[in-house]
Amino acid sequence: MNLPNKLTLLRIILIPFFMLFAFPFPDSINAIVSEWSFYMKSKELIAFIIFIAASFTDFLDGHIARKQNLVTDFGKFLDPIADKLLVTASLLALTEVNKAYVWATMIILIREFAVTGIRLIAAGKGVVIAAGKMGKLKTVFQMAAISVLLFAPVIKINAVCDVLYTIGNVLMAAAVVLTIISGIEYLYKNRALIASK
Repeated sequence: MNLPNKLTLLRIILIPFFMLFAFPFPDSINAIVSEWSFYMKSKELIAFIIFIAASFTDFLDGHIARKQNLVTDFGKFLDPIADKLLVTASLLALTEVNKAYVWATMIILIREFAVTGIRLIAAGKGVVIAAGKMGKLKTVFQMAAISVLLFAPVIKINAVCDVLYTIGNVLMAAAVVLTIISGIEYLYKNRALIASK
C-alpha cells in the first residue's frame, strides 16, 4: 500500500476520535463526564484540531499521488468514501448541537449516498469513478464551512462567535448549492451506467 492510500486510511481512523470529542454525550453519562474538567474545557478545540488534521490528509494524499504518480484505483475509490465519512460525522455532530441546519445536512447526505450507490454499481462492473472537479470544489466548501463552524465555539467571545457562525452558514449554503449542482452533473455523466441497471 502506497503513502497516499495510507494517508486516506489514517483519515478514516481519525473519524472515531473526532466523534468522541465532537458529539455530546447522553444525559445519563453527562453527570460523569462533567467531572472531567480538562475534557469538558478542551473537547471543542480537540475536535477542531482532529478535523483539520483529517482534512489535511485529504489534500496531502491527493498531492502526493499526483506528484509521484501514485494514483491507484484503490485510492480513487477509497478517497471519496473517506471524505464522505468525515463530512457525515462532522455534519451530524454540528446538527446535534444545533450549529448546522438539518435541511443542509440532509441535502448533502442524500447526494453522498446517491453518488456512493452509483460508485458501487460501477465497481461491480469493474469501473472506478474518480471525483470530478465540481465534486472536489463542493468538498472544499463543505470542509471550509465545517471548519469555521467547529472553530466558532473555541473562541469564547460571543461577538466573534456570532460572526464565525454567520460565515460558516454562508459557506455551508454555498456548499449545499454546489452539492446539488455536482450531484446533478454526476447523475447526468453516469446516466448510461444507471440506465443499464
